[in-house]
Amino acid sequence: MNKINLSEISTKAPDGMEKKAVKAVTQEIVEELDELQNLLFAEHKHAVLVVLQGMDASGKDGLIRKVLGNMNPLGVNVRGFKAPTEEEKDHDFLWRIHKFTPAKGMIHVFNRSHYEDILIQRVHKWIDDETAEKRMRAINDFERLLVEHNNTAILKFYLHISEKEQKERLKERLEDPRKMWKYNRNDSTEAKLWTDYMKMYEEAIENCNDVKWIVVPADQNWYKEYVVAQTLRDTLRSFRMEYPKLEK
Repeated sequence: MNKINLSEISTKAPDGMEKKAVKAVTQEIVEELDELQNLLFAEHKHAVLVVLQGMDASGKDGLIRKVLGNMNPLGVNVRGFKAPTEEEKDHDFLWRIHKFTPAKGMIHVFNRSHYEDILIQRVHKWIDDETAEKRMRAINDFERLLVEHNNTAILKFYLHISEKEQKERLKERLEDPRKMWKYNRNDSTEAKLWTDYMKMYEEAIENCNDVKWIVVPADQNWYKEYVVAQTLRDTLRSFRMEYPKLEK
């Protein structure tokens, strides 16, 4: 992949996109996703892994709720990855990830993922560049394994929020009673490392792109939800699924 400069990519919807109209289309897609997910579960031939990465306050939780909240919970699993436990540290960095990958018929969503091991780990210099390069090669191999050996479609979304929008959303967590529960005292500290995070995200996208990344403008939640919902819908449609018939 060519060099990527995230500062040159817009964080807003393209000109001409009208919020009300886009939200109406997204709702139609979400309703279709409910049926497609049921087909996926019934046919039991494909698996889907949705990887969500983005800076704090890029809207990962809300996106999951709006796009996948209408689906049958029996066929959807959401997993967030925080700091590894002592047991997890005693294994290779992908050990804790692999056991939560989707079985056939399932949609799994990673709210943060194995990419944290080459993002926050590098920003805070907990690993060196040589280790990071080895991990990036391992990630490419890992994702190829899922695609080639378990018929897994991997959708990797980087939720591209602007620094200005992040500051406004983090401020809301201090002022809005409905959002105070999201407040983390480390938010402001991590936000100051914006430039470092952008550099590491750019390198992650460039070097782990065997399964293509989708950079999603995320300053406007309605557009972000539309892009992710449409991509997931189109992926499920491409499977050309059918409900199993009774055996004769």
